[in-house]
Amino acid sequence: MSHQKFSGIECNTLTKSPIFAANYKKDYMKRTIFFVFFASLLVFNISAQNWDINTLHKINSWDSKFIRNYNKIISRTEPYIAVGVPVAMALAAWVKKDRELLKDAVYVGTSVAGAFVVTYGMKYLIDRERPFDRYPDRVHAYSHETSPSFPSGHTATAFALATSLCVKYPKWYVIAPSALWACSVGVSRMNEGVHYPSDVLAGAAIGAGCAVVNIYVNRWLNKWLFGN
Repeated sequence: MSHQKFSGIECNTLTKSPIFAANYKKDYMKRTIFFVFFASLLVFNISAQNWDINTLHKINSWDSKFIRNYNKIISRTEPYIAVGVPVAMALAAWVKKDRELLKDAVYVGTSVAGAFVVTYGMKYLIDRERPFDRYPDRVHAYSHETSPSFPSGHTATAFALATSLCVKYPKWYVIAPSALWACSVGVSRMNEGVHYPSDVLAGAAIGAGCAVVNIYVNRWLNKWLFGN
């Protein structure tokens, strides 16, 4: 009996001690902060998803004849332009025996290729469902794609091409049309109903990033290919 009484007094004394109170307060604060952070993350994620689909729905609803035809042409010709430009540069360099133009062609081509590899690696790693499959009642697909949605491959290679051209030829008459074309590709993929805005933004970042990183990669590549 005396032992129980002593234990009760000890426990009561412990709970009233400043150290116990401070530790309890810290633990309570940590749990509260974690809960608030988790709840905020959940709300942000839901808001981001809502923004994604709502924005896509608006852009996908642009259905005037001019906008639809423009976006259809931009979207479907992008792969040919992304591949065709560096190939044309390489052929012109070979005909002219222009070593510097050939280096530029290698840089532009490898920037596009790098963006393609990174993008498609991420697609199958993340495996995001296409918007027209997940929201068939809100998104009309004007073309159908079988690969995963995130990120946008067309946008990535378009921005890789545009950025690399701007790096090599920093003139307004190269920068302006390149930027307009790359942005048009991104918008066209949303208007076609095959990508979310977040897919397009990620693709643009990957494409531009690959072109910038490739500046340094090509210094080594030029030494290996051209000896300088």
